[in-house]
This record gives sequence, C-alpha cells and structure tokens, in this order.
Amino acid sequence: MPRRGACCFLPHLRPPLLPPPSSKRASTKSTAALILSQTATNNHLTDNTQEIIRLNGIYKRLLSNAGVTMFEGEGKVIDAHLVEVTQPDGTAKQYSAEYILIATGSRAQLVNIPGKELAITSDEALSLDELPKRAVILGGGYIAVEFASIWRGMGAEVDLFYRKELPLRGFDDEMRAVVAKNLEGRGIRLHPGTNLSELRQSEDGIRVLTDHGDEFTTDVVLFATGRLPNTKRLNLQAVGVEVDKTGAIKVDEYSRTTVPNIWAVGDVTNRINLTPVALMEGTSFSKTVFGGQPTKPDYINVPCAVFWSQRAAGSQTKSDILVYTSSFNPMKNTISGRQEKTTMELIVDAETDKVLGASMCGPDAPEIMQGIAVALKCGATKAQFDSTVGIHPSAAEEFVTMRSITRRVAAGTKLKTNL
Repeated sequence: MPRRGACCFLPHLRPPLLPPPSSKRASTKSTAALILSQTATNNHLTDNTQEIIRLNGIYKRLLSNAGVTMFEGEGKVIDAHLVEVTQPDGTAKQYSAEYILIATGSRAQLVNIPGKELAITSDEALSLDELPKRAVILGGGYIAVEFASIWRGMGAEVDLFYRKELPLRGFDDEMRAVVAKNLEGRGIRLHPGTNLSELRQSEDGIRVLTDHGDEFTTDVVLFATGRLPNTKRLNLQAVGVEVDKTGAIKVDEYSRTTVPNIWAVGDVTNRINLTPVALMEGTSFSKTVFGGQPTKPDYINVPCAVFWSQRAAGSQTKSDILVYTSSFNPMKNTISGRQEKTTMELIVDAETDKVLGASMCGPDAPEIMQGIAVALKCGATKAQFDSTVGIHPSAAEEFVTMRSITRRVAAGTKLKTNL
C-alpha cells in the first residue's frame, strides 16, 4: 500500500514519541527491567504496524480536506507539464498541470555483499512477526542507533557495526563520544571500524562474517547504511531534469529543477534530509509559485535531536570560538541508580558573543533543543543565555548556568572532541 507522509512520521523513526513500553522502563529503572515478556514485545510490534496504518489514514484525510485529489499508482514525468500514473490494475492515465512538484522521498540502501538478501532494512524492521533475540545492525547513523536502542531495550542482544571510530557521522564529535559510551552502558556491543563481508544462512540463524575475520550468529541483520533519493523510474533525464551521482535531483536555491516548470523538495533533492525541512521547502515552493512571495528555504539553524555541529557553527564566523561544555548525571538517573550522563554544549563567537550552535545528548533532548533552536534563530548571545533564569530542577537549566569556558579554539582551526 502506498504510504503518505515522510518516513520520519513512521514509528521506527519516532522512538522518542512511540517508545516500546518495556523499553521505556528499561531506560529509566534498573537493568533488571531488561527481562521482558516476549508476548508483550511481540504485541508492541503489531501495535506499531497498526500505528502506521492509522497515520496513513490521517494523512489521507488531511489531503482530502485540503482539496487535494489523490491518484494512487507509480508515476513518471512525460514532459514539463505532463505526468503519467500507472494504476494498481496496470492501466495508465496522464495528467497535465502548469507546474510539477516532485517529492518522492528516499529509499533504504542495501550493501552489496554476498548473502545481502538475508538482511532487512528499516522498512521491514517493524513488520517482523516476532522480536529477535539476537540482532546485528550495520550502520552508524541515527536509524542504526535508534534500532539498537529499541531492540536492546526490549531485551535483545545487539551488535552494532560501523566504519568510523564513532557513530553518528556528521553530528558534533563530543556528542558522538557520549552516545557511544551510553550505548555501551546499555549493553549494546559496539564494533567501530568494522564492515560486514558476507551473510550465510545456517541452522541456528544467520552467520555474519566481518572484514576482520570475525564470525557472529544472529536472528536478524539490519542494514541501516543510508538512504538514496527515489528517482530511478521517474523518467527525469529523458525530460531534461538533471540528477547528481547519487540520483538526487539538482535544484536551485528556490527548489526549481533544470526544467523551469518542474520543482522538487525533500529527500529526493538530498539537501538536509529531515521531515520539517521538507515541510519548509514545500511551504517555500507554495509561497514562490502561488503566493507571489519568492521564498528561499532557510537552512541556517536547522535543529535535530542533536542540534548543529561544531564544524557548521565554526563556519559562521572568522573569530575565535568559545566552547562551553557540561556533563552530569541527571537527577532521574541518580535516583534510579543508572549511570548514564547528559552532556550539553554551547558554541560562542568570541568577538560578538553570539551563540552559534548548541548540542545536547540526554533524556528529552529533542524537546529541549526545539526551544534552543528558536533562541539561536533569533540571534541570542551568551550574555542573554546567562541572564535567563533557569527552571529548577531540570536538565534544561544547565544551558543558562554554564559559565566556565571549556576551551578556546583559534579562528580557522578545526574543532575536535575534548572527550
């Protein structure tokens, strides 16, 4: 069944909003809570499937209420004003319009190794008949880390393999180090600098061979090695729409493709692949084309669960950078006896005092960082952070009480982790 809405709206990419009940307990109480009911966890897998169906129904109603006419099928572009849709029964119909907007998103990428057909992607991970007792995950991005946390929280033995020294490439290095330490603290076995070389079916599961010569046996192998733009069968090059080597559609600063009447937004353009960014791009398109207000998508201060990066923050100034870092054990962890620290960081322009970036790793980070994003968008200074009264007791108050400079980085110097 065709899905409506970005993949971030699906439960497997929304663990902070849809945590497995037992996983939540395992994260906030003792490790003994990791001994879970198999029936309960399998029921939760079914619940997630039903949630996907429910969400798709909501998006369908939203589109219908907005006056959108939907045609289900596989579409391709015929020319600058014509789209052809092959319907489920195999018949094709053509539709013309003054403008065409492509928002086909992305698809999971498979690793080309022997036995790859034995692996699954995040698309299938929540359609499993039962929770795996053993799981191998290949990838160091947020999908890999999220599934490692979810499955471990539900009682599975989890091995996480990735190429770099730390997971979450592209995020702040200090936060990456904290995440790695916290994952290990949860009992997830990390294998940095390691790739999978082959998968083989065996009587007791799937045999996993690594490029280091090690072997593991597991119930499921999840490939979480990135996503590719969904452009393969759209007939784009035939009509003059240019794509890059990854298949992403090339667009200008207004999201217009190389064909003036054809536009593209979201993951299919491979800019910043986040659902709220795609929504922003779509809004900018509407204002530009239909509202008489030419609007460029604004990619400055785009928040995610870990907000911005030192490298990106450093690129906003030619001055020295001041780094403020705080690491502590939250009260909820202290009371429960769980040793899992929260780390926060502010990046400040030494000359102007403007806060250029912020990072957080810890409970409720997305909820806290959304407010921080507004402050940074408004150009808040460190002095304004310092003059703000904190909410006590809370983890968030740490952002307005950090007074000591952790380190000063000279202008033009690459920022490195201090952990």
